[in-house]
Amino acid sequence: MKHVLIIAEAGVNHNGSIEIAKQLIDKAVEAGVDIIKFQTFKSEKLVSKSAKQADYQKKNLNNSDNDSQLSMLKKLELSDSDHNQLIEYCNKKNIKFFSTAFDFESIDYLHSINIGLWKIPSGEITNYPYLKKIAQFGEPVILSTGMCEIEDISAALKVLMDNGLSKDKISILHCNTEYPTPFKDVNLLAMNELKERFGVRVGYSDHTNGIEVPIAAVALGAEIIEKHFTLDRNMEGPDHKASLEPHELKAMVSAIRNIELALGSGHKTVSESERKNIAIARKSIVAASNIKQGDIFTTENLTVKRPSDGISPMRWEEVLGQKAKRDFATDELIEL
Repeated sequence: MKHVLIIAEAGVNHNGSIEIAKQLIDKAVEAGVDIIKFQTFKSEKLVSKSAKQADYQKKNLNNSDNDSQLSMLKKLELSDSDHNQLIEYCNKKNIKFFSTAFDFESIDYLHSINIGLWKIPSGEITNYPYLKKIAQFGEPVILSTGMCEIEDISAALKVLMDNGLSKDKISILHCNTEYPTPFKDVNLLAMNELKERFGVRVGYSDHTNGIEVPIAAVALGAEIIEKHFTLDRNMEGPDHKASLEPHELKAMVSAIRNIELALGSGHKTVSESERKNIAIARKSIVAASNIKQGDIFTTENLTVKRPSDGISPMRWEEVLGQKAKRDFATDELIEL
């Protein structure tokens, strides 16, 4: 059985508060996820002063007077000290701390603390120097592919591999970068195309409302699931509205673990749990009426009924035309 890696994306849903971040860690642990992920960035290194907020960010922040990305991100930035506290807290709670770097300085910082696994967000997939820098560490990479054509993904993979990253260390997440993603735009089957075309491990980074799409992704073969979560969707902030609340995250994890078990080996065979029911559910050839010794078995005096501890109905044609060796009462199992 494959273990699906479940990443709970706290992102910036801590709203700049270390205490809220710790509460998010607690809820991720309760839900049973493998990893909790934050975002590491220096606002001035990430966006220019003229960068505007996305429509969903403006709507969720409900702030028509200031649509600057820079002012929004400054409030959500985690310091090195914050990171250290969160890492220590994650260690205490026995959950893996993870973060996405959005600029070179942040890449260097995460490398300095031996993050060991890299998440390339959809917005950086065309950032050549960013891809090159991460590739040169030679460590596992998870690549999100929101807003991408196949050619964008192919080009990014080429940069990663040309700069020393082996293909077996790359995982690709199918993704749609709209918050929340309309169901009609999920295109979940495209995940299979990524696996077939690029021959790498695939998963799904979800921004839909609810939990059914990531569960379906696991049923289709996703080995990694990433999902935003929050303490409360009504909190102010850019990503809360498209995030799960703790009870929903827990339900999603539980469902995914059940699907993991349900997927099985892929080989059709009788399971141990159902084997005992074969005799009860299948049928045997029985007498449809009283049959005398020497009578010929016909479609009129034979029928098929449960249980299955007699002659299998698959031998029907073999039994027809034979003579009864003894008397048979109605419903009695036929013997040859």
